[in-house]
Amino acid sequence: MMVGKEKAKAVIVGGSIAGISTAHALISAGWDVVLIEKTSAPPTGSPTGAGLGLDPLSQQIIQSWLPLPHFLHNTTLPLTIDQNQATDSEKKISKTLTRDECFNFRAAYWADLHGLLYNALPPSVFLWGHLFLSFHVVDFKGSITTKVKVLKTGEVINIVGDLLVAADGCLSSVRQKYLPDFKLRYSGYCAWRGVLDFSKIEDSDTITGIRKAYPELGKCLYFDLGSGTHAVFYELLNKKLNWIWYVNQPEPQVKNFFSGKLCDDESKWRHD
Repeated sequence: MMVGKEKAKAVIVGGSIAGISTAHALISAGWDVVLIEKTSAPPTGSPTGAGLGLDPLSQQIIQSWLPLPHFLHNTTLPLTIDQNQATDSEKKISKTLTRDECFNFRAAYWADLHGLLYNALPPSVFLWGHLFLSFHVVDFKGSITTKVKVLKTGEVINIVGDLLVAADGCLSSVRQKYLPDFKLRYSGYCAWRGVLDFSKIEDSDTITGIRKAYPELGKCLYFDLGSGTHAVFYELLNKKLNWIWYVNQPEPQVKNFFSGKLCDDESKWRHD
């Protein structure tokens, strides 16, 4: 940007990892940023969430946003091995297909990474408890007016910017309004995922059995292939296990899909 000119302003809808990362990237590029998020406050101590595998480039970029680069390593575990194996559930045997011992990923817990990125942003960036309603492009000014509802008071306000970023997921309200005919296409599988906190059951038969089946947890990303299914398994910091279970199946009939109510399963979609 040219010295002396007013900074361009971006409005980001959605405060999850994508939205908060976009905020960091734009601020680093010299933009003013406002991020609107409908939840009322940052997530703290949430028992839910997911694990994220960060490749070397992701690590480098995230570290550039943090006050001290080692903050990322302090909140993640190294994944130095990537092992793909075929599993026969009937015979209860596994066969290693590929094994990469030069893997350079970090395993992050969603809540930990979000907190790390959130705390590294200026406090004025986030507008918690603000619900996106609509937007309007002002052609003659080249700007975008975003209409937002303050959930605590019910007040509707306008935020004017030069760029609107839709970071509110595959059911994006922005995308539905901007591209109403743009449809999602089923990817061919459904998935269930979760994080198991085993800190209080470390000596249980369940955890002992998992450790026996996956002896290199803590440094290995396990990818199991089975008939019509596959699974991902790796350890997170503070005695947590991340798991994802995929099932190849015809497209299910999911009720209330566009209201975001997917029950306990997470159907996987992609765009045409």
